[in-house]
Amino acid sequence: MRSLLTWPLLSRDKEDTLLLLCACLLVLLPHVAHVAWWVSLICGCMLAWRAWLTLSGRRLPRAWLLIPLSALMMGGVYLSHRTLFGRDAGVTMLVLLLTCKLLEMHARRDLFVVIFLSFFLLLTNFFYHQSIGSATLTLLALGCLLSAQLSFHYTGLLPPLRQRLKQGMSILGLALPLTLATFFLFPRIQGPLWGLPGDAHAGRSGLSDSMTPGNISELVLSEDIAFRVQFAGSVPDKSKLYWRGVVLNRYDGRSWSGAAERLQADGKPLAVFSGEEIHQHIILEPQGQRWLFALDLPAAPPALEDSNESGSGLTAQMELRSAQNLHQRVRYDVVSFPQYRLQSALAPPALQAALDLPAGFNPRTQAFAAALRQKYPDDRQLIQSVLNYFRQQAFVYTLEPPALGRHSSDEFLFDTRAGFCEHYASAFVVLMRAAAIPARVVTGYQGGTLNTIDAYLEVRQSDAHAWAEVWLPGQGWLRVDPTAAVAPERVMQSLAQVLPRRGVAALVNLALGGNSWFARARMRWDAINNSWNLWVLNYNQGTQLQLLRSLGWREVDWGKLALLFFACAAAIMALIALPLVRNRAPLSALDRVYFSFCRKMEKKAPPKAVHEGPYAYAQRLQPLLPAAEFEPAQEFLLLYATAKYGKTALPPDSLIPRLKTLLAKCR
Repeated sequence: MRSLLTWPLLSRDKEDTLLLLCACLLVLLPHVAHVAWWVSLICGCMLAWRAWLTLSGRRLPRAWLLIPLSALMMGGVYLSHRTLFGRDAGVTMLVLLLTCKLLEMHARRDLFVVIFLSFFLLLTNFFYHQSIGSATLTLLALGCLLSAQLSFHYTGLLPPLRQRLKQGMSILGLALPLTLATFFLFPRIQGPLWGLPGDAHAGRSGLSDSMTPGNISELVLSEDIAFRVQFAGSVPDKSKLYWRGVVLNRYDGRSWSGAAERLQADGKPLAVFSGEEIHQHIILEPQGQRWLFALDLPAAPPALEDSNESGSGLTAQMELRSAQNLHQRVRYDVVSFPQYRLQSALAPPALQAALDLPAGFNPRTQAFAAALRQKYPDDRQLIQSVLNYFRQQAFVYTLEPPALGRHSSDEFLFDTRAGFCEHYASAFVVLMRAAAIPARVVTGYQGGTLNTIDAYLEVRQSDAHAWAEVWLPGQGWLRVDPTAAVAPERVMQSLAQVLPRRGVAALVNLALGGNSWFARARMRWDAINNSWNLWVLNYNQGTQLQLLRSLGWREVDWGKLALLFFACAAAIMALIALPLVRNRAPLSALDRVYFSFCRKMEKKAPPKAVHEGPYAYAQRLQPLLPAAEFEPAQEFLLLYATAKYGKTALPPDSLIPRLKTLLAKCR
């Protein structure tokens, strides 16, 4: 009885098909992260179905089954995306069509359709991810696809799978030098070569231009990096790391939103700075929004190094903003001053905007503010009394606060008393405005983690924070963080230390926290990713020209760069081809004299075809040559064919001279 652990020998067709299925699985695997769950489920089932049909030797499904199934899938794509066009819908359709095509391979042509569709689908993965892991998985899938393609080209004995995989990777390795030359030397232009779909930049995570209690607590669950910072000097104390982002001045009773501020164009200073300046080099990840970040408070708008946009500027509320939405990674240098006086004189319309509250909301908060105002006529004393209220009452800092209703501030301040930073900032500003103190909400990030490998401070989405600003006569806008009154450790430590996670997330945080081996490995990996972003993904026209200047090319235009690229490409291809030429087997004396005969006949008749043998060649030459010339030519070809493929009566030492004599007679 055959053991269950022993797999029966597979036929060549089955082995080739399974190799192709494995290659397609590697192609589809990265798309699981961004396609709908039902798409991944269907693709997995169809791949398993195709593998079962192959192993069992059953016939592929009929067209009457596949056509309705494909139509249902396209209907599902439309219901999920409300369109059949765009990035997400288009990639989803390609994923489904590839798996459907695997069930419809009836001819050799279908095999190559699957392979080339897989090549194209590999490229679409870079719409979503351009990390080192994505590039590595793409190379692995590409090598597997090349190995599968090679397998279908063998007509005789099929080499072992290991040898075919080695050959596929070798072909990929031969292409890498030319790929590197193209990457470094091919002329680059500013901006894309073509327009992208409207949803090409969807899915970016980051701060929003509005704030509702609960949305920041959802954002901080992400460990994605928002931006990296390198300081010219020492890293400031963590309590000073307030990264200013969006100023929210409008309140509708539930949500805060920002005003449509224009960038300042007159250059009029909005703040008076004092104290020591802090220089920051910031690498901002793509976010699909316009705002930039800097330590509170930036002195001037920066120049964006890696952006094709028209620049950046400051709004009247001291927000750093780009002129356009940022869909690519940008770098900029900015100077901030932790000591400042912002808008000590404010126009009445701006003051009124910072006092507005919608009618019919939060009556208990209004009454509480009126009582505080009677008790504390001084603004500073009133602000301190509210902070003391947060400290002394049983307020809880949590990522899982209870839901709030219409009167959100009332319920938070007097009932639930549990919330995240946006709950405290929102309730505090409502209290200030009800007490006739101009106030607004500011969202951004607080803190960051220093990567000891590359000395960059990493600010993640989990560092998202909201605080408040109040305006006092003669002093301007002052930052007040009510969260620090409830959970002062939040300002000094990371969120994971203040609010431990539960379940699997708790185990992950335990492994990544402190000075553990996992934490050091994570820092090293983040440093590698940062280098990848700087030297690979951000390799643009400016970086290319800088590289060429460092190599001695001071003035480079498109023509010179193109010539340099083609010269390097030709040199690389020659170096690759040289070993292949040198390793060619030398021609025998018999074949050399035969090729000399063929070259001589080309002057009298059409050249010999590649597939044409000596006998067929002789028959074609007969009507084209005079009888006196055809006789030695015919004897030459018959003697060559006999010596090449059979046995000749002539000894080896007289065979070549006889052929040369006949060749000389063919004038």
